[in-house]
Amino acid sequence: QVQLAESGGGSVQAGGSLRLSCAVSGDTSDYSSFCMGWFRQAPGKEREEVAGIDGDGSRIYPNSVKGRFTISRDNAKNTVDLQMNSLKPEDTAMYYCAANPGGDACDTWPFGPLGFGYWGQGTQVTVSS
Repeated sequence: QVQLAESGGGSVQAGGSLRLSCAVSGDTSDYSSFCMGWFRQAPGKEREEVAGIDGDGSRIYPNSVKGRFTISRDNAKNTVDLQMNSLKPEDTAMYYCAANPGGDACDTWPFGPLGFGYWGQGTQVTVSS
């Protein structure tokens, strides 16, 4: 079993920055091979991926956040972070980190939420105009 806990959400004005962190615990002996993702879900909308990083450190983003968001991982600390810059009101959502221990979820983009078996509780990000 794997547990994930996000932190770092909050409220910010448009143009501001936030850094989200996700701590991964439990069966993390192979964490360096996990496919890790960040997703978000706004009220009334489907959950969407905003960043992914595979075991080799390759990153991928949708066009909506490319150039503004950066995903990173620390395999020694079993963490994955999401640096969000130039935030927009449309970035307002609950943000979740997710883990795919098999690593195969990162083979497809957009990878969607179904390939991720472990999720955090989420952290709210609110961007005001």
